[in-house]
Amino acid sequence: IQAEIQTEKNKVVQELKKKDSKPLPPVPLPNLIGINSGEPADPDIREKRNKIKEMMKHAWDNYRQYGWGHNELKPIARKGHSTNIFGNSQMGATIVDALDTLYIMGLHDEFREGQEWIDKNLDFSVNSEVSVFEVNIRFIGGLLAAYYLSGQEVFKIKAVQLAGKLLPAFNTPTGIPWAMVNLKSGVGRNWGWASAGSSILAEFGTLHMEFVHLSYLTGDPVYYNKVMHIRKLLQKMDRPNGLYPNYLNPRTGRWGQHHTSVGGLGDSFYEYLLKAWLMSDKMDTEARKMYDDAIEAIEKHLIRKSNGGLTFIGEWKNGHLERKMGHLTCFAGGMFALGADGSRDDKAGHYLQLGAEIAHTCHESYDRTTLKLGPEAFKFDGGIEAVAVRQNEKYYILRPEVIETYWYMWRFTHDPKYRQWGWEATQ
Repeated sequence: IQAEIQTEKNKVVQELKKKDSKPLPPVPLPNLIGINSGEPADPDIREKRNKIKEMMKHAWDNYRQYGWGHNELKPIARKGHSTNIFGNSQMGATIVDALDTLYIMGLHDEFREGQEWIDKNLDFSVNSEVSVFEVNIRFIGGLLAAYYLSGQEVFKIKAVQLAGKLLPAFNTPTGIPWAMVNLKSGVGRNWGWASAGSSILAEFGTLHMEFVHLSYLTGDPVYYNKVMHIRKLLQKMDRPNGLYPNYLNPRTGRWGQHHTSVGGLGDSFYEYLLKAWLMSDKMDTEARKMYDDAIEAIEKHLIRKSNGGLTFIGEWKNGHLERKMGHLTCFAGGMFALGADGSRDDKAGHYLQLGAEIAHTCHESYDRTTLKLGPEAFKFDGGIEAVAVRQNEKYYILRPEVIETYWYMWRFTHDPKYRQWGWEATQ
């Protein structure tokens, strides 16, 4: 299957050259790390891994029974549910989003159930307004991942169909896409709560990897051109203190409120810069430079140590640092570690250490709660250390960012504490 996909990619590249199109950066096939038929030698690790697999099967089976085809499941009410990010149509968001996890875990019967539903029922010709960002990462990303893992054509076909439905969102004066688009009419708009009618950095900045792959798989450079236009526009803009504000007006091309965050509204923009470089076999030096420049500004203006010695990443709001860190921001520990190799000035050790410090801080936010599950946000101010203060921040909604950072730190260091911390959260 891998050989066939690579052959197909090579054909696409040759066709693009014939059209005198700008050549796309090389995107090698992913190494399918961790997908094997072996079992861990350590019986304790084997038991824990099987428990995680059991949890996944429990979630899938109950969704299969009570919410099949719906975007989400309300587990207490035992009925299907959809939020505004996926519109009002039953598009099986949970099915698509879970495919690669099912495959990697070896739950192939469940994977085939999902594939069958997608083949027969997944239809994007619906009068639904959806989030471009959410649909890209969960649907297009999920379908592409399933295609690369299994080689099943249906996933590629559906991904391309959906991508075509998202393209009208880019019809703005600047080419910065709207946050929402109607899949039937193509009409787009931005969130009413966003500053000055702006698009969101983490949303329009988190399209690159999927859209580059779409151009490879279809031979159509339109997807690649859309995301590269976004990149070029961002490169030309002035950035206050070298930081990217979270809001950009798609009509005027001007920043909205000067609010910078490595958490909500900003987070995955930085992640995608780094991963675009990695995905290109480290040939996309433009993406790497943008990442390095951004991280240097973040270190200078947002990263601090608390009185208790905890490293945290605050938020920049109108010239002031808010000493608060969101759960979403905790992904950055893993990102710093992932970006250590290839960093400027031989600072690999520095960024690996920074990743470890962020992992420790986020673990503390878990450890200092009764349930040992971290809050939505936590403060470092006036003697408060890694603890939620406001009632509307004292909740946990299965966010993965802390576990994600543990995973990266385990992979890079093999320090057993990261596995232990993950197991604590599991329990």
